[in-house]
Amino acid sequence: MVAASSAVTSVPLPYSKAENVDPEEAFVASISSCHMLFFLSLAAKAKFVVDSYDDLAVATMTRNGKGKMAVTSVRLAPTIAFSGHRAPTDADVAQLHHTAHEECYIANSVLAEVTVGGKWTFSGGN
Repeated sequence: MVAASSAVTSVPLPYSKAENVDPEEAFVASISSCHMLFFLSLAAKAKFVVDSYDDLAVATMTRNGKGKMAVTSVRLAPTIAFSGHRAPTDADVAQLHHTAHEECYIANSVLAEVTVGGKWTFSGGN
């Protein structure tokens, strides 16, 4: 079970719980985790060793074309550490992100623009 609550910016305390996840946070987390899982799967198929993957995903809420408040953009910014005997190139990592985004069920289901940035490192020979 996930302890959830409305955001305190939408429903003031004490009627919400700031320490609980709110729907907007859960929405962004679902996009981030879907992208990560596809990325890790694709990296493994390409024989890249991923030691860690930490994402700092940020969403923007604005009024959409209908004048309603909506999550209109999500920026994924993972920090990825690779190791092993095969180092990825910048092009490899970009292609992994591109394919992960194209395959992510959640990203394919939302209207928000999803972009990916981030950085990666490699420590070889392990």
